Amino acid sequence: MARAKMPLADLRIALFSGNYNYVRDGANQALNRLVDYLLRQGAAVRIYSPKVANPAFPATGDLVGVPSICIPTRSEFRMPICLPWRVRRDLADFRPNVVHVSSPDITAHRAVTWARKRDLPVLASVHTRFETYFRYYNMAWAEPGIEAILRRFYRRCDALVAPSESMAQVLRDQRMNYDIGIWSRGVDRAIFNPQCRSPEWRHALGIADDEVAIGFLGRLVMEKGLDVFSDTIDELERRQVAHKVIVVGEGPARGWFEARLPQARFVGFQAGADLGRAVASMDVLFNPSVTETFGNVTLETMACGLPVVAAAATGSESLVDDQVSGRLIRPGAVHQFAEALKAYVEQPELRARHGAAGELRAHDFAWDRINHAVADTYLRLLRQKASSAA
Repeated sequence: MARAKMPLADLRIALFSGNYNYVRDGANQALNRLVDYLLRQGAAVRIYSPKVANPAFPATGDLVGVPSICIPTRSEFRMPICLPWRVRRDLADFRPNVVHVSSPDITAHRAVTWARKRDLPVLASVHTRFETYFRYYNMAWAEPGIEAILRRFYRRCDALVAPSESMAQVLRDQRMNYDIGIWSRGVDRAIFNPQCRSPEWRHALGIADDEVAIGFLGRLVMEKGLDVFSDTIDELERRQVAHKVIVVGEGPARGWFEARLPQARFVGFQAGADLGRAVASMDVLFNPSVTETFGNVTLETMACGLPVVAAAATGSESLVDDQVSGRLIRPGAVHQFAEALKAYVEQPELRARHGAAGELRAHDFAWDRINHAVADTYLRLLRQKASSAA
């Protein structure tokens, strides 16, 4: 007789995050959306993450603070450093049947050990390519060692989920784990759609209707490829390609970026409908980053009906269809980036055709369907544990 499927309401998830809500980014917003979905299905969820006095946004679900320290050179971020007795007691009282770790920090290592001692399944979600960050701080020599540390961590987990097939393949090639699924990302079409475009907002920035605005969207940190972006804009100016630049986002490298692009329009952090308006009011997105595992900004821009010029790297490779909805260019190839942007600036019909293809592709990404895939993974891991114990 077939075993009855466990309902989602029976799930009790202990979620460990290095940044659940104190700094806003695509990874923690995805985690909050997942928790919201699980709670709506009747599951119990408890989140363990650093807390700050003034977080970037309210936490979804019950958040338990864990000890942490500021990360050197990046003081806005905090590193969880241990799993103290009070948190272990809270875990014991909560009685999770699945542990989910979302960053390979010290506390997550301790949480995996805690779960393995109790024979609880552990799922790890991969949100960024941590090993690549060291390239932007003159420490590329450390990358093989960091990759080895990550491999040890992820192999102690029962399964991984990655936000794109391209990232999943990277993890397979790195031998991080043999059970790797996909937890994609969704897009809110009420916020991101072509109808949000605002000529008035553009005019307020000094951008005329017939001028082409190249956009940057994301946190202003060097690992987002700010150097490649600014070098490419320099190349467009050398070629006398008429354009404007809109930069949406905040971060510690804003001063550096403003100095490199004095003619750009920096509009700061935007959220909700304001963010949708800002994105839809661009004409093309330029995303040279190679550190994303998915590329939320790429998907949001596609949903607004705009073409994307991106680095051919994890994330964007799974979203952008080269020569159909945008261009995928070899990372760091400034002249090729400039050539792709030049084509979009000078050919409005190409922008329209590729933008329409991107918007059509964005219809595939609905949050509830995507988050249900994670819940199904939890249930599968529980079934596997039960079968192995039988």
